[in-house]
Amino acid sequence: MASNKKYWKSVEELKENSSIVDTLRQNEFVEEIPTDVFLGDKENLEASSTTRRDFLKYVGFTTAAASLAACEGPVVKSIPYVIKPDDIIPGVAEYYATTMADGFDLANVLVKVREGRPIKIEPNKEANGTTNARVQASVLSLYDSLRLKSPKANGTDISWADADLQIISKLNEVKESGLPIAVLTGTCASPSTKKLINNLGETFGTVNHVVYDAVSESAALDAFEAIYGSRALPDYHLEKAEVIVSIGADFLGDWQGGGFDSGYAKGRVPNQGKMSHHIQIESNMTLSGANADKRLMVKPSEQNLALIKLYQAVVKGISTREASPLNDAIQKAATKIKKAGSKAVVITGIQDKNAQLLALAINNAINSEVIDVVVTKNVRKGNDADVAQLITDMNAGKIGAVIINSSNPVYSLPNSTEFVEGLKKVKLSVAFTMQDNETANAVQYALATPHYLESWGDVVIKKGQYSLMQPTIKPLFNTRQFQDALLTWTGSTATYYDFLKETWNTEVLNGTSWNQALHDGVFTSEVVGEVSALEVDVDAAGSELAKIKGSNFELALYTKVGLGDGQMANNPWLQEFPDPITRTSWDNYLTISKADAETIGVVNYNVANGALNGSLVELTVNGVSETLPVFIQPGQAKGSLGLALGYGRTQGLKDEMKTGKNGYQFYKNFNNFQADVTLKVVEGEHEFACVQLQNTLMGRGDIIKEATLEEYNTIDSKEWNKVPMVSLDHNEVEATTVDLWESFDRSMGHHFNLSIDLNACTGCGACVIACHAENNVPVVGKDEIRRSRDMHWLRIDRYYSHEEDFAGDVETKENGTGVLGYKNTMSDLEDPSENPSVAFQPVMCQHCNHAPCETVCPVAATSHGRQGQNQMAYNRCVGTRYCANNCPYKVRRFNWFEYPENDNFDYNMNDDLGKMVLNPDVTVRSRGVMEKCSMCIQMTQATILKAKKEGRPVNTNEFETACSNACSTNAMVFGDINHKEDTVTSLTEDKRAYHLLEHIGTKPNVVYHVKVRNTQEA
Repeated sequence: MASNKKYWKSVEELKENSSIVDTLRQNEFVEEIPTDVFLGDKENLEASSTTRRDFLKYVGFTTAAASLAACEGPVVKSIPYVIKPDDIIPGVAEYYATTMADGFDLANVLVKVREGRPIKIEPNKEANGTTNARVQASVLSLYDSLRLKSPKANGTDISWADADLQIISKLNEVKESGLPIAVLTGTCASPSTKKLINNLGETFGTVNHVVYDAVSESAALDAFEAIYGSRALPDYHLEKAEVIVSIGADFLGDWQGGGFDSGYAKGRVPNQGKMSHHIQIESNMTLSGANADKRLMVKPSEQNLALIKLYQAVVKGISTREASPLNDAIQKAATKIKKAGSKAVVITGIQDKNAQLLALAINNAINSEVIDVVVTKNVRKGNDADVAQLITDMNAGKIGAVIINSSNPVYSLPNSTEFVEGLKKVKLSVAFTMQDNETANAVQYALATPHYLESWGDVVIKKGQYSLMQPTIKPLFNTRQFQDALLTWTGSTATYYDFLKETWNTEVLNGTSWNQALHDGVFTSEVVGEVSALEVDVDAAGSELAKIKGSNFELALYTKVGLGDGQMANNPWLQEFPDPITRTSWDNYLTISKADAETIGVVNYNVANGALNGSLVELTVNGVSETLPVFIQPGQAKGSLGLALGYGRTQGLKDEMKTGKNGYQFYKNFNNFQADVTLKVVEGEHEFACVQLQNTLMGRGDIIKEATLEEYNTIDSKEWNKVPMVSLDHNEVEATTVDLWESFDRSMGHHFNLSIDLNACTGCGACVIACHAENNVPVVGKDEIRRSRDMHWLRIDRYYSHEEDFAGDVETKENGTGVLGYKNTMSDLEDPSENPSVAFQPVMCQHCNHAPCETVCPVAATSHGRQGQNQMAYNRCVGTRYCANNCPYKVRRFNWFEYPENDNFDYNMNDDLGKMVLNPDVTVRSRGVMEKCSMCIQMTQATILKAKKEGRPVNTNEFETACSNACSTNAMVFGDINHKEDTVTSLTEDKRAYHLLEHIGTKPNVVYHVKVRNTQEA
């Protein structure tokens, strides 16, 4: 029987129509909790003098107010499907195979799509696809709010129909005038697009297709064509190499399109006691030089001499008796090459046809198996001579129309002014562009094109390997593909999709399935036949190369593995990506040796908050001057300077992205080495955003362990992979045998481990961007980076040696005696060697089984999971930061501000379009909480649930994290050590395996592998 009793808490409730009772019913707290008083906004928080005691007073030792602040996340109202599409299951990701081809990067990829939104790029491993940092970040460029959203004529919006009418009319005028049409594109590896350009010529008369690469490999193409008869680039199978000699080629960076790191790493991991020997001769410190066994510093002009001497020693048998470091190194390299024979390879990045001819001749002489001249690459196809002739013809009035696609020559041409003047003299200028960039604002018609994730297309990255591009989302804006426009202008009613499918069915697939090729993303046809070398006077090429003279200062231009050629400059992930060598983001700068810096009087120094500042200089190259900051770079050759291309863009970017200075203005004749260089120190200083100021290990050999190949093969691993010892009951015992905590049985269920091989890690940083994309890591900007508030969950520490190698550092440290002597020794060890050894070490949360962070958290926000992951409950965290203080690996990040919805952080999380890239499986963290690597718990759980749904156990090596998936070198391997067939299980038991800071007993679930160097030179 229902009760009619009335219960009440106060007499006031017995009164009818009481305003107090009504207020309390609507709001439990009559007064709003004054969280802003003690938390504040960005400005008053920094100036706040609130003490910890005051904070606890406000909270009242309850979690009410703190929980309110921590849970104050961004609220997004969602509208459910009224009618759910058949091909979409909410909460389940779909993957599409496609291809990225922007003229600078070409890659076979998989696209992760959630509820119709592409949110992540992964390598298509079934198509041998690999990704770098730019490819990983390209998904964010899809959601760039400053993209060109519709076609424009002279800066004014226009409809596509009107644009077509006007352009076709002008094309007919050009045809009647008898003048040719120039189609200027970036590297075009699309057979269907080339076919459409030819069709344009059939309709409107002569069409000259000019291919222009902002960063040229034209000299290498010219040399290959001279010897092998086709204009292409050879491929290099570095996994076959026993000896690699590189002269000025950063093949682990962007040299000839990159993608060589995977094969290189296979030869660098000791296998049956063998690994390749890598010799690098260069001016700048590059990724390749940092990973080399032997690195020789020379000025750019001296690289020519080194290549000539190597050619003479290997091919002609002529050795120079004159003793010098360069001659000695060349003779030792020649000896190694001759001993390895066909297992050796020589490569060069010198942008001179004669230099490239010498390198090809050396490889021919030794019958190198490493270089592949049959299955060639199409990643760089630009022709410098054609570009120069086009600019000349434009200014002479010999060109009727210029149609530009996938290129920004107004920004990147060294003689950009001449090009712009030439545009004014043609009857029609059109630019197909995704961005409202410098070229779009210099032509008559700027036509908006879709992102590659919105596009159809095909690409032949290597001969015989056809790749398809398919849209993964409906176009976000009023855009149209270059190919669709060509079809319209030539009178065809077909869509590019129809044209593409028909072309593939008739010319590519040979009767196989179009749908299967689209599903796989690739179709491979057999390449048959041999290529014979033609007779070329290589000796004459060497004589011409020897005529090139140097100067007191010489400039080497290069691209960073983050920003590349600059076309993705509006991508905040790439702007904040720390350069692997300098560990600096948001900038380019002039690198200089310490000796030269002292001579001209420039410095780098730390200011009060620990940030890095530096001097300014005026750089003049071939009469062109620019004021640049100076970065003192260990390993920079004396008399040489380095400057990254890809910065200094001014149009189509948010103000925060307008960083650095344009290096292309110094790129005279598309030569990456410039000799006519002068420097002058000017007043002022520059503020760098450098995330790592400690340059050396200072002899701490337990962080990065190293051994030589000889030690690896001949000495017991306990000697070169020592386990630290601790005292137990007055006896020295191995630290790994002593526990302060009680251990649990972890043999049941899954237990995840991550293996990191320091031999395979090249420091490329693709894993850093992949982590950003998968885990919604915020971008904080240059000011916050300078305050050491970067939010990267994964960092790649780079260490230099003080002595010639890290073993020398340890010896120097151990020889320090006495208090004063030891102090001076440690102070000296802070300075890197003039030509240091370099080591890269990815560091993320180590997911310790005995985690010190877990024991100090007062609210149990961080705890250990049964599967080995150190977990964070963000809505429990009140931001005490005890855990960060207690973490020996310094991998926890404190969320100082509300990065989303904050005008002070105008990046993708503060942009309605940019937010579309966010992963719905991962919380967007609010202000005042700790965040860190989660070992991609959402990915591991998704794998478990998928297997459960399909009624099967998890397959071998099926578990992945974002970083392990992105790693093209297999340096990172993730898996379940309770699954004995998982690769990670055997890796954790390898004799090279060790844990970071083993002596503190945290027992991490991340295991590293001792770095082995092949130092034997002859």
